[in-house]
Amino acid sequence: MGHAPRIAIIGAGMGGLVAYSALRQRGIDSHIFEQAPHFLRLGAGIQMSPNAMRVLRSLGLEERVKATAFRPGSWKNRTWDTGAMQFELPLGDAASARYGADYLLMHRGDLHEALVSIVPDEAISLDRRVVGIETRSDGVEITFQDGTRTSADIVVGADGVHSRVRETLLGPEKPDYTGRVAYRATFPVERLSMEIDECTKWWGEDRHIVIYLTTAARDEVYFVTSLPEPDWTLESWSAKGDVDVLRSAFASFHPQVRDVLRACPEVNKWAIVDRKPLPHWQDGRMVILGDAAHPMTPYMAQGAAMAMEDGVMLARCIAETPDDVAGALARFEATRQARAARVQAGSHANTWMRERTDPDWCYGYDVLNAPIASGDRALNAAAG
Repeated sequence: MGHAPRIAIIGAGMGGLVAYSALRQRGIDSHIFEQAPHFLRLGAGIQMSPNAMRVLRSLGLEERVKATAFRPGSWKNRTWDTGAMQFELPLGDAASARYGADYLLMHRGDLHEALVSIVPDEAISLDRRVVGIETRSDGVEITFQDGTRTSADIVVGADGVHSRVRETLLGPEKPDYTGRVAYRATFPVERLSMEIDECTKWWGEDRHIVIYLTTAARDEVYFVTSLPEPDWTLESWSAKGDVDVLRSAFASFHPQVRDVLRACPEVNKWAIVDRKPLPHWQDGRMVILGDAAHPMTPYMAQGAAMAMEDGVMLARCIAETPDDVAGALARFEATRQARAARVQAGSHANTWMRERTDPDWCYGYDVLNAPIASGDRALNAAAG
């Protein structure tokens, strides 16, 4: 190529922001194009397991996040009605000692704000919805809804489950609806009338609810559910749900669960979707990561972590051979596919921590030092 690759990142979610910052650390410029006109602090919790915390540490954000996030002592798994303990995973000091990084619970908006804080304003173009992507002999041209265009050597699709970049690569295809919906909300702990566990998944026969604190001050609580609802297909994170319907669905659950839902002022609701592992994530010019490449159910709390790992690994691969775009993208794909597929499958099964579980393979992973697939493996993967 003879020059530093021009890189356009589509999407300013966790994966896109991490990819930008990880590239910048390695002396490689890129630019983010985000379809939203501005960033919103959506009311959702997020879990940063040790594998994700290593990424934040590498970007200089670990201490900022630790200052406000909640550090649980354990992850409890209880039977829906009696509260009997099915499995309790030690976290806190035990996780820090075992994995060399904390396990933290926080508000998704706080994490996003931290990642945005290390990206220069001029590196993000907001209100840029992609309407066309065309591969040419000298690169890729992207057209936006407002009529503007940009050219790049590499287009990174970090644009979520409805990725336009993925559609360009693989053709239109709807994600698989699981037949289940999630309700979620964050609200002040002071609305509760009883003391609750700091971090628990309540396992029912055909439904569950996860409840945890999201701040170091222990003043905000979050919950997310999974309920069967075969006819609901709206995937918007901002769609409103009916609180009374939600309360009715968990009316026979433990008093802690009922109190959390009683105290909840309003809820959002969205369809839970995923995809089977995709055959290819790249074509030598375009590459997808995060939910665009491997959307997964939220049952292992690894969706954001996988996107963040992807962002770092993509930067590592490009930095290794900046003059060989196709080779870098092929190595990225070959390196990441097996891990993402394993997490997808584990999350889809929804058995994670229902009984005694060894999470070392997931939480112990270090994307900063994990081996990159060899050129031969990458070429074989691309050919296959």
